[in-house]
Amino acid sequence: MDKNSIVGFVLIGVIFFGFTWYQSNQYKKQREYQAQIDSAARVERMIEIARDSVVSADTGMDAAGNVSGHGRKYIDSLLNSRYTAEQEFVSLSNEKLDLVFTTKGAQPYTAKLNDYRMYDSTDLYLIKPGYSDYNLALFAGENINTRDMVFEVAETTDTSIVMRLPFKNGGYLEQKYILPADSYMVRNELSFVGMEELIPRKINSFDIDWNVIIPRLEKGYSNEKQYSKLNYYFSGEKKPEQIGRGGRNGSESIVSRVKWFAYQQQFFSAIMTAGDEFSSADFSIRFYDENDPDRNLMMCTARLQSELKHGPETVTVPYEFYFGPNHYRTLRDYDQHYEKIIPLGGNVIGLISRYVIIPTFNFLGRFIDSYGLIILIMTILIKLVISPLTLKSYKSSAKMNVIKPEIDKLNEKYPKPEDAMKKQQAMMALYQRAGISPMGGCLPMLLQLPILYAMFRFFPASIELRQQHFLWADDLSAYDSILDLPFRIPLYGDHVSLFALLMAISMFLYSKMTSSQMSNDPNMAGMKFMSVWLMPVMMLFICNNLSSGLSYYYLLSNLITMFQTWFVRRFLIDEKKIHAQLAASAGKPLPKSKWQQRLEEAQKMQQQALKEQQKRRR
Repeated sequence: MDKNSIVGFVLIGVIFFGFTWYQSNQYKKQREYQAQIDSAARVERMIEIARDSVVSADTGMDAAGNVSGHGRKYIDSLLNSRYTAEQEFVSLSNEKLDLVFTTKGAQPYTAKLNDYRMYDSTDLYLIKPGYSDYNLALFAGENINTRDMVFEVAETTDTSIVMRLPFKNGGYLEQKYILPADSYMVRNELSFVGMEELIPRKINSFDIDWNVIIPRLEKGYSNEKQYSKLNYYFSGEKKPEQIGRGGRNGSESIVSRVKWFAYQQQFFSAIMTAGDEFSSADFSIRFYDENDPDRNLMMCTARLQSELKHGPETVTVPYEFYFGPNHYRTLRDYDQHYEKIIPLGGNVIGLISRYVIIPTFNFLGRFIDSYGLIILIMTILIKLVISPLTLKSYKSSAKMNVIKPEIDKLNEKYPKPEDAMKKQQAMMALYQRAGISPMGGCLPMLLQLPILYAMFRFFPASIELRQQHFLWADDLSAYDSILDLPFRIPLYGDHVSLFALLMAISMFLYSKMTSSQMSNDPNMAGMKFMSVWLMPVMMLFICNNLSSGLSYYYLLSNLITMFQTWFVRRFLIDEKKIHAQLAASAGKPLPKSKWQQRLEEAQKMQQQALKEQQKRRR
């Protein structure tokens, strides 16, 4: 590589990293500024709520809506009593979930998953106390928001809770929650009992608001944020729509019917499903800054509209809540397409993940406790399955290495750019004499890319790897760190991942191993620099913050590939035979392939164009 090329690559690298660092700083400043605005807005909202609470408690309103001074707020006297009542907490539990409900709003208050723990080994709360706000807004003679009302506990069993909001006419609003054994799914039955006189016939819908702050649950913020989002699903579709993918704030207004939506953290989700579908919805998601003092990840909000059908004395509207892991088979078993929220890729990539990688991973997990060993076995199996493809590629590369001196001679013979066609023809003839297919080394490698990409999607989304220890890594789903830096390097991070470092070194060694077969053509110098130096450094920066299981897989893949390349060159390629083949075919005419014929036609067209250009100059 000449001096100008080196300077060019260095300048490109400096500009790239400089621009990225500048953008990162600007984005951080914007986030800090927005955080200040959001914080001020929350404080103002809290003040308003406190002020409204004081006014309503001290003054109240009479039936005409005037301040009465007797602590009344609603026309219905029973509603007034439920507005000022003290809330209670009731719970439901099974082997998988511990749920606490508050009678204020008859809503979920906390959701704790029993089979999982936080990174610091404390209890894992998908919903922390006070971090969920669930409200029904309806008109029943007057406007009612259930978040303001304290329901009465009417019935409790080991698997269910019934809470009611009574009205003066004898009717009531009922919320029933049912938690079956060994399930992450909570059934919810919302019933309007004896309220046909209170709710006018022209009122055919009610609103549901569900706002949840999802806390940080994993070791690495950037990785957790990258794979957290809000999903919503239309009945009959193959997959759900997404908001917030890649950690970006977003919102969406939906005027069509929605079956379910999910507040999805990297490995856990809170999902709400409507038995009769929501008639419309407004969704939004906002991510918190990494330095949020409460360690919150994102705020998800949903404003929904449900149909209210008038009929008999009791009208029941069914819903379901899922509080659990993003485990493929668990979600799939509910037969609601929940498993589609797991980012396994689409089309070919998704098929490989769902029908090859996941079943193999689960099968090995039945017999082997160490997930590091499972990844090793899976890597070997994958290499064995694609070995017919890779063997052809390695043989082609090894033959290219044997005839490299001949290729270098051709580069010396045709140094001028205008002789490029002649040089290409000569090389094609050389490949044909040596029995080398021009696409023999490239096509097999291209066919492997879907598998490599499927593994890239699988590891960060696989809850099986979460908090699994292996060697120095304490969590294969997050980055491993052998050294925490006192500062942050743009794009790299504030730690040193040993698996990522070893992976980059193995990539460098393999590139050095295969670069020997590259010709000394100056035009190939840039490609050689890219493969040997630039790509390993780029992969080091990319993988430093990703799943250590992914870096470990790439490391194993590189090591096995290096061994396969060495084995092919050492035992399967006969250099003497290739040289003898070249000598035997020297001087003999070779049949022209279609590729050569096209090259000759292109050369003739090029020569004709040069002649016409020279004539015009004269």
